[in-house]
Amino acid sequence: MENSAPYPETKPETEQEEEEVTLLLTQFLIRTFIRNHENVKNPAVRTAYGNLASLVGILCNLLLVVGKLTVGTLFGSIAITADGMNNLSDASSSLVSFAGFRLAAKEPDEQHPYGHARYEYLAGLVVCAMILAIGLSLFRDSLGKVLNPTPVSFSFLSVAVLAASILIKFWMSRFNRTMGRLIGSETLIATAADSRNDVISTSAVLLATILCRVTGLDILDGVVGMGVAVFILWSGWGLMQDTLSPLLGETPDPELVDRIEQKILSYPGVLGTHDLMVHDYGPGRQFASLHVELPAEMDPLTAHDMIDNIERDFQKEDRLQVTIHYDPIVTSDARVGVLRARLNQKVQELDPSLSIHDLRIVPGPTHSNVLFDLVLPAGYTGDKAQLVQKLRDFVTEQDERYISIIKVEQSYSGSHHAK
Repeated sequence: MENSAPYPETKPETEQEEEEVTLLLTQFLIRTFIRNHENVKNPAVRTAYGNLASLVGILCNLLLVVGKLTVGTLFGSIAITADGMNNLSDASSSLVSFAGFRLAAKEPDEQHPYGHARYEYLAGLVVCAMILAIGLSLFRDSLGKVLNPTPVSFSFLSVAVLAASILIKFWMSRFNRTMGRLIGSETLIATAADSRNDVISTSAVLLATILCRVTGLDILDGVVGMGVAVFILWSGWGLMQDTLSPLLGETPDPELVDRIEQKILSYPGVLGTHDLMVHDYGPGRQFASLHVELPAEMDPLTAHDMIDNIERDFQKEDRLQVTIHYDPIVTSDARVGVLRARLNQKVQELDPSLSIHDLRIVPGPTHSNVLFDLVLPAGYTGDKAQLVQKLRDFVTEQDERYISIIKVEQSYSGSHHAK
């Protein structure tokens, strides 16, 4: 996935100034601690980015833990203590992320020829489990405070600690988002979202501290603590789903699919592509396979040479190992071209998510077999038998001697363009 700019080009002046300060500090850290920082596609450089982000997260969160637990204990605030425990989980999360980046950087070995990059996903799962466990613990403690309220001592020190926490977490959110976008790391993007959530939860704790002082209702401390706990649980569950998705085999990034298809179609003589599969073995460890359609009249050695060049170009320019199957397409038979165009139009009318490929006409003395593959999107809920019958009827309408032999396939790329 190509790196996007860290920030939109036009923003309100105040927000733009805040982002410029954040970006300057981030750039200073990157230039100071990461060698060859411009080459973000290099696995070693990518690991260095992940290590730096994780270590910064550990340091900042530990400072917040010490401040909040001290203030929460001194002044008897379960909400502040709960927020400090949330920061402890964040520090642990950064530690696990650090270990994940280190393990993911291990070279392939005999037992793991595809590398160890999925350790980054596994580290994310551990982080999510820790977030959920701490959220449940905080919910239990906060519920006890709601059932048995105790006085909360107000101090400007507690307000100052919470205000400082909000500012630090706001910076950490921007910092991790920038780092995540630079190296295309979903782990760091999720960490940025978690820091943004902490800004919201800590703001709620600060509000509760002030409300307890103004209203004298100490129960508000426990109520807000429960709210923070519920927010942690909700956020942790969402992060766990995001982390599980690539491990379960999610649809590849549409931008990656489109870039692969457009790059291949840019080579002279290529008529189309289909059956694209992308296998994800972790960030920076993706493998792809697909079929490329070339004119059947092309010299086989020329076609083979072109396919070799395409595969080498992907490896060199995109660090993507691509395996290509050659599909010859008859272009000299006008009947095939006309029928292909009509069938493509028909399937698009029936459902824009459908596509066909590998159309062939095999003539015989009494009839001609029309063979083609029909591609359905994953999770297709329509009536497949009815769909196939409609296409058979349509083919027969073109020529009563045509008998359709249709192979139904599932798409694995999320791309359903007619080829």
